[in-house]
Amino acid sequence: MQENPEKEAEKPIELTVPPSLHKERIDTVLASLLPDRSRSFFQKCLKKGSVLLNGKVCESAKTSVEENDILSVRFLPAEELFPSRPEGEDIPLRILYEDESLLVVDKPAGMVVHPAAGNPTGTLVNALAGRYPSLGDTFTEGDSARPGIVHRLDKDTSGCLVVAKTPEVLYKLSAAFQERKVKKVYYAILCGHLKEKKGEIVNKIGRHPADRKKMAVVEKNGREAVTRYAVIGEGEDSSGRKASLAEVRILTGRTHQIRVHMAFLGHPVAGDGTYGGGKKIPEKRQMLHAKKLVLPHPVTGEILELDSPFPEDFANCAKAFSLKLPD
Repeated sequence: MQENPEKEAEKPIELTVPPSLHKERIDTVLASLLPDRSRSFFQKCLKKGSVLLNGKVCESAKTSVEENDILSVRFLPAEELFPSRPEGEDIPLRILYEDESLLVVDKPAGMVVHPAAGNPTGTLVNALAGRYPSLGDTFTEGDSARPGIVHRLDKDTSGCLVVAKTPEVLYKLSAAFQERKVKKVYYAILCGHLKEKKGEIVNKIGRHPADRKKMAVVEKNGREAVTRYAVIGEGEDSSGRKASLAEVRILTGRTHQIRVHMAFLGHPVAGDGTYGGGKKIPEKRQMLHAKKLVLPHPVTGEILELDSPFPEDFANCAKAFSLKLPD
């Protein structure tokens, strides 16, 4: 008698951790060994208790594994992992580049990348679902709640953001970010004048010990964060308040990385109420703009160089401090 294909699909897959992935996070290992599914997909599986590590349920994506550990994964139905798919909305998007594999969006300040608590609609993902109705279907075995999202920008950060159109492209782009093959260039208006006009910040960023909604530079339980900055202009406004224009490059992609690191230097991003720069300017958001994105095309290998024009509020803030923006 032929076995029920649905039962066959429910059978767990067993994997052995190779030497090359010794001491890596379990979600990273699973995504490496089963590259047709995203890391976020396996994070959902872990939370649902469908992953075993050496015969015991493992629910934390941060768990590190060792060589020859045995992993067992039971794939759950997509509707169980991702019970709600964002609805499409008619939200205009400015597209900087697009082909059959990917697109690069010029994300405006004020737009959240994907639905979450407090922001169930009006997000970039809702806009993408409206523009590409079948995009969610393409990612049914991945994270259909965030289809194609490779990286994120904070709600009030503007600029370049790349989106994959297929799971294969998502995997390749994610690998390029992980391997530091993607160059991200930001411009920030910072409070005050920095003593050191150029530098590199290397430390760990993790959850703030007293405020879980914030990130902070920490000694333990953080992840390495590397930020390089160069001051390219200094000025002051009519009230005598000083500000600096800085070009900032990040080699890692930690939550709030630039905002945390600039505050760590004592010069928070202007307008950033969370990290100390909120009362310095009349604008209602942090003056942080993802200006340039340089990445290898995941299919052709061609180097794509994308540039997002400075938004009006950023330009107005720079003008108020007599800061000249680059062309």
